[in-house]
Amino acid sequence: MSTVTHILAEPIQAHGEEVKELTLRRPTVQECRAIKALPYNIGESGYPILDVEVAAKYIAVCATIPASSVNQLALPDLNNVAWLIVGFFMPRDSEQSAA
Repeated sequence: MSTVTHILAEPIQAHGEEVKELTLRRPTVQECRAIKALPYNIGESGYPILDVEVAAKYIAVCATIPASSVNQLALPDLNNVAWLIVGFFMPRDSEQSAA
């Protein structure tokens, strides 16, 4: 999963154009280090808890849109796209070792 596309429920403006979908690419280690945080925390239950502020930074980087465009996202779009970002950090079952 190196890229994933999300069709927006409500279009936004980015780079002077209407945007109806966002294509997100996997962030690089360098970008993660620059942001200095992961887009989630692990809760007591062991499940990820979304960090919206950090996820918004990753959305801007990974979708190559300005932060001001991220601020235009409808709440359902923000939630869905933020969890797509978190998904880039989660191991896939097929890749886990059985050691």
